[in-house]
Amino acid sequence: MAARDNFHSLMRIGPVQIGIHRDRNGRTKHTAVCTAVRCGWSADYASRTAAQLAARTHRCTVR
Repeated sequence: MAARDNFHSLMRIGPVQIGIHRDRNGRTKHTAVCTAVRCGWSADYASRTAAQLAARTHRCTVR
């Protein structure tokens, strides 16, 4: 059975969007994703604070 990614508690900091989801092992993950065109940056974090810090310090290499 395929894992379903249901993101909730979404927030946006600049071009980065942060959401919460459960991974296939049932653990809560906080994901930060850059929505800028051709950037492609994303990362999973254990806490929302870490995801927010990453979103605030992210700089897109594509301009």
